Amino acid sequence: MFDLKPLHREAIPAALEKANRYRLLNEPGAAESIYLDILAVEPENQEALKNIVLAMSDRFGKDYAVGDSHINDFVVQLTDGYEKAYYTGIVYERRAKATLEKGGLQAYELFTQAMDWFEKAEAIRPAGNDDAILRWNGCARIIARNNLRPHVVSANDFIE
Repeated sequence: MFDLKPLHREAIPAALEKANRYRLLNEPGAAESIYLDILAVEPENQEALKNIVLAMSDRFGKDYAVGDSHINDFVVQLTDGYEKAYYTGIVYERRAKATLEKGGLQAYELFTQAMDWFEKAEAIRPAGNDDAILRWNGCARIIARNNLRPHVVSANDFIE
């Protein structure tokens, strides 16, 4: 319908700042659009890749949420092993929180997957960076506070 107009390379730093502000203003869709414009010019821009993952996962609890596979298209482009593991953990954590808000079915499994990724990130973290530990602890606390347990599938789950 419309051809998108390309962003000028010299405008990328200001565009990153603007997109980050939109995320802080709880407008992840607007931020995502700007990150996509940046990535169209600089597909390897690591800051834009990390932040589009955050913007997309900001939408998990919303009615206009995005699918995990689309987010993973950006996560796999992160070049640093620590960041790839850490941001994968964040995706699982945010999906778990959104799931918990909508009834909690399989929230436990999503939180434990997030914790597994945070442990992978912790094992290769830069010196002095305990972000993965903080996130792991946060997930553990949510599981405990909500008394979450593994979801067990029974025959009753399939009866309508």
